[in-house]
Amino acid sequence: QVQLVESGGGLVQAGGSLRLSCAASGRTFSSYVMGWFRQAPGKERVFAAAISWKGGNTDYADSVKGRFTISRDNAKNTVYLQMNSLKPEDTAVYYCAASSQGIFRSVSRYDYWGQGTQVTVSS
Repeated sequence: QVQLVESGGGLVQAGGSLRLSCAASGRTFSSYVMGWFRQAPGKERVFAAAISWKGGNTDYADSVKGRFTISRDNAKNTVYLQMNSLKPEDTAVYYCAASSQGIFRSVSRYDYWGQGTQVTVSS
């Protein structure tokens, strides 16, 4: 089993930056593809970014490409999401997730989830 805990969310003005962290424990962290998803109020949880188990491949939703960067440090069992040029439409609860299957965009492909961290971007 894998336990995931997100941190780093908060309130930021449009154009600002935040760095989210996800600390993993339990099963070997490096065995999993890691992803970030987000869910705005009243909306579905949707894919934002993912990174392969070695960190050599990444995938981004079009809505965040060029602004967000996902990275991982397997020695620290931690995955990060650096968010720059934030927009009000980025406001959501951000969830860290782990997949043993591969680098996918579907919620159903991920086996473990964190509790989420709130990101609010003001205009």
